[in-house]
Amino acid sequence: MIFSRYLPWLLTLVGAVLCWFVLPALSVIFLALFLLGVRDVLQTHHAILRNYPVTGHIRFMLEYIRPEIRQYFLESDEEKIPFSRNQRGMAYSRAKRQNDKKGFGTIVSVYAKDSEWVGHSAAPVQALPKNFRINIGGPQCKQPYNASIFNISAMSFGSLSANAIRALNRGAKMGNFAHDTGEGSISTYHREHGGDLIWEIGSGYFGCRTQDGHFDADKFAVQAASPQVKMIEIKLSQGAKPGHGGVLPAAKVSPEIAVARGVTMGQDCVSPAAHSAFSTPAELISFIARLRLLSEGKPVGFKLCIGHPWEWFGIAKAMVAADVYPDFIVVDGKEGGTGAAPVEFSDHVGMPLREGLRLVHNTLVGLGKRDHISIGASGKIISGFDIARAMALGANWCNSARGFMFALGCIQSRSCHTDHCPTGVATQDPLRQRALVVPDKATRVRNFHHETVEALSEIVGAAGMRHPKEITPDHIMVRNAEGMALPLATSLPTLAHGVLIKEDNIAQLPEPFRSYWKGASASSFALQSPANMAA
Repeated sequence: MIFSRYLPWLLTLVGAVLCWFVLPALSVIFLALFLLGVRDVLQTHHAILRNYPVTGHIRFMLEYIRPEIRQYFLESDEEKIPFSRNQRGMAYSRAKRQNDKKGFGTIVSVYAKDSEWVGHSAAPVQALPKNFRINIGGPQCKQPYNASIFNISAMSFGSLSANAIRALNRGAKMGNFAHDTGEGSISTYHREHGGDLIWEIGSGYFGCRTQDGHFDADKFAVQAASPQVKMIEIKLSQGAKPGHGGVLPAAKVSPEIAVARGVTMGQDCVSPAAHSAFSTPAELISFIARLRLLSEGKPVGFKLCIGHPWEWFGIAKAMVAADVYPDFIVVDGKEGGTGAAPVEFSDHVGMPLREGLRLVHNTLVGLGKRDHISIGASGKIISGFDIARAMALGANWCNSARGFMFALGCIQSRSCHTDHCPTGVATQDPLRQRALVVPDKATRVRNFHHETVEALSEIVGAAGMRHPKEITPDHIMVRNAEGMALPLATSLPTLAHGVLIKEDNIAQLPEPFRSYWKGASASSFALQSPANMAA
């Protein structure tokens, strides 16, 4: 057995000796393989290589290309890891304005658990995509923004390449929709083509920070005054890694990133897990009011992946107590994931979009303030049906990150965190990102947006409506675990308008309101115990 394990290695030595007299060049190759085997036997890091010198490398080579082999040859058309071949193909086709239709019937199992469909009308109408826009800005907003119902979700320069940011923003400008900056702030590449920006401010306060990393009101006011900045979004958490901070190592802080983020070259760029500008729900609401004042009345809101329900309820109570409301709330689902994240966070931390979205919508309805606050939704939204379902659950508009990455040419290699992106989308390597040609990809970004909204309009019109805002849970059917098809409305908790205003109603409400609403506090994110509440 020992001899069989070492036989291929020993044969390289035999080959080197025999070829020396016939073909010296080939002898050199065999000798190099023999010396590689010597190194394998002597090294102490890999047991496989010590036991299988030379041939053990085949195992590592196959492991290295396993994702590609699986993606191109083994995965089924509907296997979602995280997006299926059909979903990616749809995005590519729409970005290139190629035929995105399918023939010979669906391959989706329509009788499977959780299968969904939109009911169509016997009197369909024409829904015009040009009308699929909404005004974002409540009564306390002086500069409301007329937004598309489908926009680019938060992705920072630094996570994405300069050419990717250029293409996204140019595409947004061409298609008249919004581009969320991500927490990496506004770079020169965001400004190059003048597309509408949603400026996301995270815990690092990039673009509006003091030298020690705290919020700088003067720097914020200068940035917010730009006509290109249409809305301000405070990031409380993101779906990929809610409750987790981040560090961009000093070696990756380029001069361009340092300027955009307002950080120092040669030092780690830190995004803390928590904000320093506020530590309670009431302080968050005060911060929102402050940003609205500093931005001269532009829409200000926040993004979060729902975690503890009582923390969200505390924010809701703080709004009512101060009579100050955000103009919008973006609900991110844990299924979001352009950012690199620990496996445990990606898989097991945070609330999925559908539950989080419905919880936020119901809470605002229960407070009687749903009409004053717009809700955005993000988390694996890529098709017209995805948008329709999110709006049925309570969203006013939707954001997509990975959908627009596909439009840029992303092939789902899942190497975003390695700086080795094969298509130049998620890398700072100048040679790799050179492959991404901005004018071509910007057109594809515009096309993907246009074709997706067009597909949504066909769904909406077929269902007898003229605008997606008319979609309700009654329009969507879902097959439950027993195989019975029921309207989505029958499985969703629903609150009546204003029901949360009277504490006497809480005992009759569905979970989690019944358990956690009384324990939520505007003065703390912690769940209040009965003793604390009595005090």
